[in-house]
Amino acid sequence: MKSLLAALPKLVPSLALSALLVGPTLAADVKGPAKPDLAKGQEKAAACMACHTADGSRGSPANPILQGQHAEYLVKQLVEFKSGKRQNPVMSGMAAPLSEDDMRNIAAFYASKQPKAGAAKNKDLVSLGEKIYRGGIAAKQVPACAGCHSPNGAGIPAQYPRVGGQHSDYTEAQLGTFRSGARGNSAQMVSIAARMSDKEIKAVADYIAGLR
Repeated sequence: MKSLLAALPKLVPSLALSALLVGPTLAADVKGPAKPDLAKGQEKAAACMACHTADGSRGSPANPILQGQHAEYLVKQLVEFKSGKRQNPVMSGMAAPLSEDDMRNIAAFYASKQPKAGAAKNKDLVSLGEKIYRGGIAAKQVPACAGCHSPNGAGIPAQYPRVGGQHSDYTEAQLGTFRSGARGNSAQMVSIAARMSDKEIKAVADYIAGLR
């Protein structure tokens, strides 16, 4: 005991020095991911622009509008394209070489853009589309789209994507793939779309295109 007490004056400085050396390392370990870099995101997104345009805006109706989409949602989709959870030969190939930082940067770049308003095209279906979006289809236990995607289609960050203003062709196609099971990376949407007819899907997709 006496020998331990005698050694304490020598041990304390050593312990203090160890704490100083270890402390910064521990602090570095607990830090979260680096803040997204928009410039690097734009650079990496160059390969995306052939299909999604320079700023993710209103390109081909077959491809989604990325402009103003929630970054968390875009990262989730890229991760799932890369892992194979969401199947698409083109996007799987595009996502394969991307690192986690690349995905965050690309997503932040597109999320930073101000979304542009779209418009519904089919006047005969707008009323039905509005009823489904705002009130669901009670007889089929289809919930109102607005409950998750918000009344104006803005969605809820990190949970549900922005859908307002999205190309009706793209939305209709995605609902169709959810219904068939070809797109299975959302059990909730697979279940909902399975209970919808072609006409109901087309109507709600067209109504969504005009949401703002």
